[in-house]
This record gives sequence, C-alpha cells and structure tokens, in this order.
Amino acid sequence: MIYPSNFETKIGFDLIREQIKDHCLFELGRQKADGMNFSVRAEEIRLNLALTSEFRLICQFEDNFPVSHYIDITASLKKARIEGTWLTEEEVFHMQRSLEAVKSVIRFFKNAEEVKYPNLKKLAAVIPYYNYIDERIASILSKFGKIKDNASPELHRIRKDIQQHSVAVSRKLQHILKQAIDDGYVEKDTALSVRNGRQVIPVQVTHKRRLGGIIHDESATGRTAYIEPTEVVELNNAIRELEYAEGREIIRILTLFTADIRPYLDDLLKTYDFLGTIDFIRAKALFALTVNAIQPVIKEEPGFAWQQAIHPLLYMHHKAENKKVVPLDIKLDAKDRIILFSGPNNESKSVCLNTTGLLHNMIQ
Repeated sequence: MIYPSNFETKIGFDLIREQIKDHCLFELGRQKADGMNFSVRAEEIRLNLALTSEFRLICQFEDNFPVSHYIDITASLKKARIEGTWLTEEEVFHMQRSLEAVKSVIRFFKNAEEVKYPNLKKLAAVIPYYNYIDERIASILSKFGKIKDNASPELHRIRKDIQQHSVAVSRKLQHILKQAIDDGYVEKDTALSVRNGRQVIPVQVTHKRRLGGIIHDESATGRTAYIEPTEVVELNNAIRELEYAEGREIIRILTLFTADIRPYLDDLLKTYDFLGTIDFIRAKALFALTVNAIQPVIKEEPGFAWQQAIHPLLYMHHKAENKKVVPLDIKLDAKDRIILFSGPNNESKSVCLNTTGLLHNMIQ
C-alpha cells in the first residue's frame, strides 16, 4: 500500500511515467508504463534494473536493433476468438509486419553473446513463434498488403473476368468517344472519366441527348454531363456483379485464414505482450540515458547510501537551460536512522526530500 494515494503526483513520479511513455513506440509499451508499480521484492527489482541496464547498452552501442512496425493488434486477435469472424485485409497486413518485428527482436537476442545481454536473451528465448502463421499470411497477402490473385482459384478466375470485361469496356468506350468527337458532340482532347465507379464520357450538356445512355453526374458549372453509353451498361453491370463476388470470396479467404490461426491466438497474445515488454524496457533505457542514470546496487538490509544523487526532472529542466543541479550525498543505515532537514526558506530542503522519495520510488 502506498500512502498517501497521490504520493506519485506529490514526488513527480507521474511525470517520470509520462517521460517513459513518450519513449515508447506503440500502445502496448505505453500500457506497460502505465502498469508499472512499487515492488518490495529484491530479486524482482534487481531483474528489472538489469534488463533496463542491458537495454541501455543496446541503445548506446547497437545500431541494428529492430524498432520498426511495432503495431498493436491485440484487439483484432481477441475479436478473432469468435467463430465465424475474420481479420480484415488491413489487420492481416498489420499482423504480418508486426510479427516480422517480433521475429527480428528474437533473432537479435538469439545471435547476441550470452555475456552481453543475459537477462534480455533469457526473456526472448521462451517466446513462442510459429513460422506456419508467416507462411499462411504469405500465401494470401502480397508484399503491399493486398489479397493475392492466387489466394484461391475462384478469386483468380473472378479477377481475370473483371480484367477482361474492363478491357472490353475501355475499348468500346474509346470507340464511342472517338465517334462522338468526330460528330462534334464532345470536345477534342476529351478523356474518359469515372463517376460512381463507372467509366463515363464527358459530354457538353447541349449534346447530352445525342449520346444515349445513363447520366451519372454533371459538372459544377452545369456545362458538362458524364454519360455512361447504353452499349457498355450491361458490361459494367457484369463488372459490378463480379466485384461483389470478389468481395465475398475475399471474406471467405480471410475467414478461413482466421479459423486456421485461431488455435494459436493465446500464444500470439503472449508474443505481443513480449513486444510490449521490450518496448517498455527500451523506453526506460532511453529515459535513463536522457538523465544520465546509473544502475544502483540493491542490498537486502535496511538503509541506503547515495553519492552525487540528482533529481532527474530538475536535471532535465536545468540541462535545457544549460544550468547544473547541485548533487546530494545522503546515507541512512540501521545505526543512523533519522536525518533532520533544517534551514531558512529556499534552501532546497524540499528538493532533498523530494529527490529521496522520487529516486527510491523509481528504483522500486
């Protein structure tokens, strides 16, 4: 129990938390920062400090640590638990890119020397990763995040039919457009346009009755009508029906894919939790570098001894103004258990007390 309830705000730890969140790459890392709390277990504290310290070395000396495509798709994965639901094309693409980020992180630590990042290496070693999911995504999705033509034989057939019909419509429209220009219904250099998803011919309003077809739109000035000639209406209707069929087939493909990965959802959620943890540790390391922090030594006995301790928020504020902070040397142990702060106003008594409370809270 922390007393009082607004202790973090009083000592400024809420600002430290926000600083760390600002260094996070995505929402899962920020959630970890929001969730960090006070610990009284020495081993847990040592481990968390060691993880941050190791990552500080990565931030300082490694240029190839992967930091791209940290994307939170946990909401999509939780939705996918329900039978009959499917991940959208965009959600599958986000999964593909973010899983590549996870794989790159795991590969980084797998290839790292044991002595350099032992705790981070151990953390990454137990994360489940299934190449089957990568292979399934690659079988249906292009590198641009779109469903492949060959994601299914039926989709391939539909898209081939759409292409053939579209070519036929374009040829017929070009012929009609050329004839209309020759007849003087349409101005020279006029190009085909698109309205309501259909290719149309821009025609002067005074001649719109001479070109039979459906008027889809008029220009803002009212001088031009956009007409879909009668000769291509049926072809365009066929294309529209094929596009509906394409949409249904894509949903079928995505539904099948989602069903295939459903048995792996729990492990996938653990994988993304790991990515959030890595993001959080990295953010703490970056903040540590910002305030020039060091890793403290933890002992399981009453007391503490600090040399040249500095209030981190004051340090950041003064650094921006090119000013120095007066450091604090302070010690308490089983024998000397009380320190009395005294002196006139504006002599930094509150800063000393605040520094003591804030740094202890940050450590634990």
